[in-house]
Amino acid sequence: MIDFKNKVYREVKKIQKGKIATYKEIAEAINRPKAWRAVGNILSKNFDPKIPCHRVVRSDGKAGGYNRGTAKKILLLIHESELNL
Repeated sequence: MIDFKNKVYREVKKIQKGKIATYKEIAEAINRPKAWRAVGNILSKNFDPKIPCHRVVRSDGKAGGYNRGTAKKILLLIHESELNL
């Protein structure tokens, strides 16, 4: 059985460059709709570049946290969106 953290990572890996998902959408996708804060906590500890946690944002459209800094997260998102124009 896959634990919660690995379910989160597996779901986040599905987010393609230039796309985003919310913490809530990730929680819902792994059948834990009220666990959006837990999703954020797990992603805040991720340093694996194969898991694009910078593509997960808040439901209100704000970037949300990022363990490498919010400014870095925003720059990554801008860069990726420009690649897919």
